[in-house]
Amino acid sequence: MLEGLRLCRALWGGAPVDWDGRWILQGAVLGPVPHRPGGPPIWLAGAAPATIERVGRHFDGWFPNGHDPAAFAETFGAMQAVAREAGRDPADLTGAVYLTLAIDENTARAEARIDAFMAGYYGQRPDVMRKRQRCYAGGLAGARELIAEYAAAGVGHLVLRFAGAHDRHLELLAGLNA
Repeated sequence: MLEGLRLCRALWGGAPVDWDGRWILQGAVLGPVPHRPGGPPIWLAGAAPATIERVGRHFDGWFPNGHDPAAFAETFGAMQAVAREAGRDPADLTGAVYLTLAIDENTARAEARIDAFMAGYYGQRPDVMRKRQRCYAGGLAGARELIAEYAAAGVGHLVLRFAGAHDRHLELLAGLNA
């Protein structure tokens, strides 16, 4: 993975690349090169010690889907510390999170919507999937609070997936200022 990342970054520079590793290239050129110098930002998921080290040293961001805000802050802080030790600016790391939401003031109805969505989407029991992915089912105030907690934990990008009623969810969240 790391060799592939280094090769991509070399090719994204636009100059001919000679490479002798898993892939063998002679004078390879990629075109057109990405608009962003250095190529697109590459985010990694996971939270194992090796992932913490890799994100801090080599990647542009972290994109987990199962951490609560406190665990996110702890792990992302460790990644930023590794970045600092490696001579990188920790502020250059992007923190992102993937959340599935069912917003409804009737919590039981929201929970049922999340469960039905997870079972239908993954074909697995929702209780299993909800242990692996961060979900929120409940009222708008609780969603606002959770999003604010993630922002305080260092999340700069939220990817929100709605368990049905997409237009309604968008309308509800459109005015949030977390």
